[in-house]
Amino acid sequence: GDFFNKQHIDMSNLLSILLQSSSSNYAAFYGFMGCASALIFACLGAAYGTAKSGVGVCAMGVMRPELVMRNIIPVVMAGVIGIYGLIIAVIIGTSVSANMSIYNGLAYLGAGLSVGLSGLAAGMSIGIVGDAGVRATAQQPKLFVGMILILIFAEALGLYGLITALILVTK
Repeated sequence: GDFFNKQHIDMSNLLSILLQSSSSNYAAFYGFMGCASALIFACLGAAYGTAKSGVGVCAMGVMRPELVMRNIIPVVMAGVIGIYGLIIAVIIGTSVSANMSIYNGLAYLGAGLSVGLSGLAAGMSIGIVGDAGVRATAQQPKLFVGMILILIFAEALGLYGLITALILVTK
């Protein structure tokens, strides 16, 4: 029993020392990890969304080639997710410095993970909806508006991460 109480005190002291220090060797590391996470995860989502919906566009284009340009919207929307990650990665990358606080480093990590992981989720959603949606609209054109609405809600997931990341970066 006494061992665990001693360990708890040591960990809480360590955490308070880390958070109170004005500069840490780890702060820049966390900042750069946020920068990398923003770009890596958002681009993974964008790549998946582009590939998955692009396969649907190609399959649909064999039967209805006149609808290819109209149904390329999911591919464009997936690409925008990558731009969200790029925006935050550039902001974080230009803000990281050697003498920044651990608070800022962790805020940048949170911002990067926020936009990156929400971009990954949005890209996966856009890809799945885009693939099924363009195939369905080739057979029934009345489904086009419904597909666009679903894609907008999927894109909003990435936008939520971008907004949260911008708030965290400006703290």
